[in-house]
Amino acid sequence: MSKKQPPKTPEEWWSTSIIDMKPGSIRIRGYAIEELIGRIGFAEMVYLMTRGELPQPGAARLLEAALVAAVDHGPQAPSIAAARMAMTCGVGINNAMACAINMLGDVHGGAGEQCVTLLNAIAARLEGETTERQIADAVDAELHALADQSISHVPGFGHRFHPVDPRAPRLLALVDEAAAKGSVSGRFAAIGRALEDALAARKGRRIPMNIDGATAVVYAELGFAPALCRGLFVLSRSVGALAHAWEEMQSGQRNKGPIPRHLLWNYTGPPERSLPEERR
Repeated sequence: MSKKQPPKTPEEWWSTSIIDMKPGSIRIRGYAIEELIGRIGFAEMVYLMTRGELPQPGAARLLEAALVAAVDHGPQAPSIAAARMAMTCGVGINNAMACAINMLGDVHGGAGEQCVTLLNAIAARLEGETTERQIADAVDAELHALADQSISHVPGFGHRFHPVDPRAPRLLALVDEAAAKGSVSGRFAAIGRALEDALAARKGRRIPMNIDGATAVVYAELGFAPALCRGLFVLSRSVGALAHAWEEMQSGQRNKGPIPRHLLWNYTGPPERSLPEERR
């Protein structure tokens, strides 16, 4: 049995449906770049690049709203703090942005992707036209399934800083408007609200949807795969990382750590001690 021959030319090595390029010609998903420039917005370009087609106007507006909503949440966010600290170490602005992006993991930055996965799992339990009762039952079944896996945290709900995340209601209102115009189904917005109701019933208090939950509703309505949703959050938050890195560059501070220099950390190690005599 002969081994498969390795690629011998660049053409055999790479293949892509995203871009076609020849001397004097650049086409994105078939569209000449000069036709796109000045005629479509950045959010539409993101959609075209990741999904292969240009979005309908209503879908483009929703995507742009979600990207705008998540650009920043201040330097108390670990990723933004990292970008600012990196900037004071003399690195380039791209390095500072990379520091921020590389900190966006499952705990800080992954909730949107996780919430889309949850919304999709609930939607998979539903068929055809559904009533509020059927949606509530599907939500209840999925929450029980999570409990059986000993998963207690439901991504996309509650916020350690905001009693009500001011970004979420606005995004949901835009989803409602888009659904009324037929741009999206509205099904995932209904699932998200049913989740909020179910959590309130279980916890005995309201746990409002946060930015991760609201953007998850938008991305699920638009049909983005969960893994892409984390990438969309990274795109959005990169704007905050850029702005904070640039601002910190203007401060002139050097080697700025996570706490002011006059403060010290809490030491929890052994008390003061000396090296044994035989080791001196």
